[in-house]
Amino acid sequence: MQLIWQDLHHSQLSAAQLYAILALRCEVFVVEQHCPYQDVDGLDLVGGNRHVIAWQDGKLLAYLRILENRRILENRSILENSRILERGDAVGEVAIGRVIIAPEARGLKLGYTLMEKALLACDAHWPQAGIVLSAQAHLQKFYASFGFVTTSEVYDEDGIPHIDMRRV
Repeated sequence: MQLIWQDLHHSQLSAAQLYAILALRCEVFVVEQHCPYQDVDGLDLVGGNRHVIAWQDGKLLAYLRILENRRILENRSILENSRILERGDAVGEVAIGRVIIAPEARGLKLGYTLMEKALLACDAHWPQAGIVLSAQAHLQKFYASFGFVTTSEVYDEDGIPHIDMRRV
């Protein structure tokens, strides 16, 4: 299986790529999962947010987005993780979300490669940021295999049990 993987800043997305992303998210998260919610939430095209995408023959097979949630130190130096951060350094965390494998690509273990690509993107673009995600509860072991630990009780999000996780 020949896949083309991309890690794109939102400004690098073409209209056709964005359309394919939004169509797949609607197909799976809204229609397949019977979860009517506003998927287009205004976060896809802002700040430093990125999109990790896998294509095969022009068809979107795997996708996730990484949302930047950082604060910039403005006034003084602080100590974080045994390193002194100076004024102007960015700290905080990024959130992986909208993790999706197209129905026709399920069972091919693309989720593992997708998460590996996501972690590489996080390390490349936000090397000092923590990484968090909100996972469907049944995927807890999957995310744990990438170093994520549960940080919340199970909660309901749009009728689906979820948990918060953080990479350690």
